[in-house]
Amino acid sequence: MAPRSATVLPAPRRVIDVDLDAPLPRLVADETGSSALVIGYRNGHPTGTLDVLLTDDPADAEHALRALRGTVAAALPPVADHLLPSISVVVSTVVDRVEDLGRLLDVLEHQDYPRHEVIVVDNRVRVPASDALPALLEGRGVRLVTERRPGLSAGRNAGVAASTGEVVAFTDDDVRVDPDWLRAIGTRFVREPELDAVTGVILPVELTTPAQIWYEAYYGGFSGERTFTPVTIVPDDVTGTMRHARVSAVRPDGTVVKHFAVYGIGAYGAGANMAYRRSVIDAVGGFDTTLGAGSPARGGEDLAMFIDTLWRGGRIGFEPQAVVHHRHRQTIEDLHKQLHGNGVGFTALMCALAAKDRRHVAVLTRLMPLAATVKTKQVLAKLTGRAEAAAPAPAEDGGANAVHAASAAGAASAVGAVPRSLAYHELRGFPAGPAAWFRSRRRWRDVEAGRYRAS
Repeated sequence: MAPRSATVLPAPRRVIDVDLDAPLPRLVADETGSSALVIGYRNGHPTGTLDVLLTDDPADAEHALRALRGTVAAALPPVADHLLPSISVVVSTVVDRVEDLGRLLDVLEHQDYPRHEVIVVDNRVRVPASDALPALLEGRGVRLVTERRPGLSAGRNAGVAASTGEVVAFTDDDVRVDPDWLRAIGTRFVREPELDAVTGVILPVELTTPAQIWYEAYYGGFSGERTFTPVTIVPDDVTGTMRHARVSAVRPDGTVVKHFAVYGIGAYGAGANMAYRRSVIDAVGGFDTTLGAGSPARGGEDLAMFIDTLWRGGRIGFEPQAVVHHRHRQTIEDLHKQLHGNGVGFTALMCALAAKDRRHVAVLTRLMPLAATVKTKQVLAKLTGRAEAAAPAPAEDGGANAVHAASAAGAASAVGAVPRSLAYHELRGFPAGPAAWFRSRRRWRDVEAGRYRAS
């Protein structure tokens, strides 16, 4: 039983897209909410977000939005179509979100991209008598792959095996992608040929329930830090045990934004929005089938692939113009389950990494005390509703850091302290991870030997 919390339920919040190059909309409090997450766009691409408290006077919102108007969008020339790599999009699904999957496929089929294919992997262990998938796919230009072995990793690996693209992009069936998602990914690979992978921004589809609002506040942008400045994650090429164990986030001008342990790469990417060169996936050996949704380990397969890429000396590009929108869990019960699964998945991931390369044991031993201190401070800040102060924004950021500070302050005012139960469910998952990973490994061995039977 989670600890009781007297936290007041937050009211619904609006998610509003605003074209910063056009006259600002008239934003006032109404029956749909008195606060909003405003996403500012320039030239069709997001340049920042701002949490705005709405009043009866539209001038109040207009004054707040001036911070967003100070942001700028990169003005680089487009890459010619014939230079863009072919991309295969893989969506592995157990068909439990049929409407969301349909909306996703509607957009994927009509991406603004010259050479791409869409592969849907049916990852259900059993198919119900009333199957919605055939009707959903009828008339669509997508390829269907069947993978009855359980787990998201198995589904993604099956999609990769069937793919023909030079790049393989992944997203989930509870996500909506922007129309030029693939063009942003392909363009980044062309402009930075040494990249092995590209990740992007994940925005919320809606913030209508307390669970969705608290998840956004707790994780600060789904995968950790929401930023709209492109960076390249580069591993430290030092000698000895710590080789590639720490990485740097570097701006295009060479400025180092952040230096952190490779295990914190989740701040710059998640499985809902990632793409790899096909050659890198083959070299790594695909997604780890002992990790991921649908396995006892419950998660961690996306982080494992990121870490494996960097551990080999590879580079990952964070591209803010590659945008997807995620539908967060709508109920508190589902949110608690998700956070518990995140905790389980993270420590299961550590076990999987150590089993693959014993050097991880030595690195984790050195880094764990500092990581525990940082995690504790982050959790306490989130639970008390404090917004961390941002440093003054350098000119090349277009004011992005200042907007982040204002947005964080607005979010703290609108949401307040998140309930202790969120941290409780995540933290109690950590000690359960190792046992879950051993169960997952044993189950996958049974799957490969033909001994596994789904309950």
